[in-house]
Amino acid sequence: MTHIYKTKPFEHQRQALIKGAEKEYFLFLMGMGTGKTKVAIDNAVYLYNNKKVDTVLIIVPNSITHNWKKEIEIHSSTQNKTHIYKKDNFDYYEKGKLNWYIMNVEALSHVSGVRVAKKLIDSKKDTMFMAVDECTTIKNHKAKRTKNIIKISLKVKYKRGMTGSPTTKSPLDLYSQCEFLKPGLLGYKSYYAFRARYCAMRPLSNEGNRQIMIPMYFTNLSELEGKIKSFSSRVKKEDCFDLPPKVFSKRLLGMSKEQLECYTSLKKYARAIFQDKEASYTNKLTELLRLHQVTCGFFVSDKGQKESFDTPKMAELCNIIDEAEGKVIIWANYIHNLEQIIQVLRKKYPLDKTVAIYGAVNVKDRDQAVEAFQNDSKTRFFVGNPSTGGYGLNLTAATTVIYFSNSYDLTLREQSEDRAHRHGQKNSVAYIDLVTKGTIDEFIIKALNEKKKMSAQTLGEEVLNFL
Repeated sequence: MTHIYKTKPFEHQRQALIKGAEKEYFLFLMGMGTGKTKVAIDNAVYLYNNKKVDTVLIIVPNSITHNWKKEIEIHSSTQNKTHIYKKDNFDYYEKGKLNWYIMNVEALSHVSGVRVAKKLIDSKKDTMFMAVDECTTIKNHKAKRTKNIIKISLKVKYKRGMTGSPTTKSPLDLYSQCEFLKPGLLGYKSYYAFRARYCAMRPLSNEGNRQIMIPMYFTNLSELEGKIKSFSSRVKKEDCFDLPPKVFSKRLLGMSKEQLECYTSLKKYARAIFQDKEASYTNKLTELLRLHQVTCGFFVSDKGQKESFDTPKMAELCNIIDEAEGKVIIWANYIHNLEQIIQVLRKKYPLDKTVAIYGAVNVKDRDQAVEAFQNDSKTRFFVGNPSTGGYGLNLTAATTVIYFSNSYDLTLREQSEDRAHRHGQKNSVAYIDLVTKGTIDEFIIKALNEKKKMSAQTLGEEVLNFL
C-alpha cells in the first residue's frame, strides 16, 4: 500500500496500518503510548484518499475528545473539518474535506446522543469510517451504550476498535467489542453461546427467581487467541521503544485507632458510629465502598456527611515526596481525598506548585495543568482521578507515581500508569502504592493482578505481576 504521511510513523505504526488499512473491520490492540490514535487517523485518511470514505465518526471517553482534535491536526495529511459533539453542529458537512465527528461514549447511553449519531450514520453509512477508541468502554454486553453503539453501527462498512488491553476483567470482555466490528465475528450468535464455549460458570446465589452466575474458570483460550489474531494487530510498548522499566513497590501501612475501630465495626456489625454520625450498609457493594473509604481516611454517614480520620496514608504520602526527586503524580479515587491531598501539598510544599485534574476542573484548566506540569519547572505535583485524568494525557515529566488508592478497574490502572511511562520518557518511573495491610486495599491489588494475568493468557503473552 502507498500512503503519504504528514508525520513520520514508527515502524510498528507503519506495519499496523499495512495490516489493517483496507480491512472492513479491524482491532488495533496497541499498548498505551504506542500511537494507536495516529494509526487510526492515517487509516481514515488512507481510505479517504482512495475515495472509500469521506466521513469519520470517532467514539471516545469524554476526557480525550479535545486530545483527538489536536491529534487530527497533527497527523492528518489531508484537508479536515472537525466537529465535536455538543460543541459543534453535527448536521453540518463541509464538502471537499474529510469530516471528523468526535463523540463521547457516555452520550450513547442516552436517547439524545443515539439520535444524533444515528442521523449522521444514516446519511453517510456508505462512506463512513467509524472507530471506538478505548473500546473496552463497550465490553459490557448489557450496557445501554454497548447495545446502542452495536445497533446504530450495523450499516457502517469500515469499523475499527482501539485498545491496549481488550480483556480487563475476563476473556468474555471480547464479545461485545467484536460484535461492534461485525455481528457473529467470533462465530457465535449470542453472548451466552460464546460464554458457554470459553467459560465454565457456577451459581453464586439466587436473587428472587433469578440465579446469579459467576465465572469459575476459562477454557479454549488458545482457540480464542487465534480468532482475535486474524483481524487484529497487537503492539506492546516494550517491543517498540527503548523505555526504561517500570519500578513497582508497595508501602504497607496500618490504620489509626479511630480508623481501625470504624473498619472493624463496619466489617463485623455492618454499622459504625464516628463523631456522632452513623454509617451502615445493606448489601455487599455498599460494604466494599464503605470499607474502602475508611482505609482512604474518611467516613461517610448514611446522611452523606463526611468526617476525616488522621490516616497513616497521608503521612506516608508526604514521606515519599520528601524522599523523591523530580516531579510527582498522585492518583486517588475519591474527590474528598483529592481535595485533601491538594490542600496538604500546597501547605507543606508552598514553593512547589500543584495542579489537578478531576471532575470539577474544566477543560481549559485541564489543558493548562498538563502544560504547566510538563514545562514549568516550578510545577512539581499533579493530582488526579484516574477516571478523569487517566486517559490521553502526556505526563512524562514525572519520575514518581503514587497511588493513594486503587479501584478494581484494570483499564484505569494501566491507563493512569502510562501517562508517565510512554514515548518521550527518558527516566525510570517509580510506582508506589499506599496499601493498608489486612484490608480491602490488599484484596483490590490481588484482583488487579488476577485480571492482568487473565488478559495476558488470552492474548498469548507472558504472565507477569505488576504489584
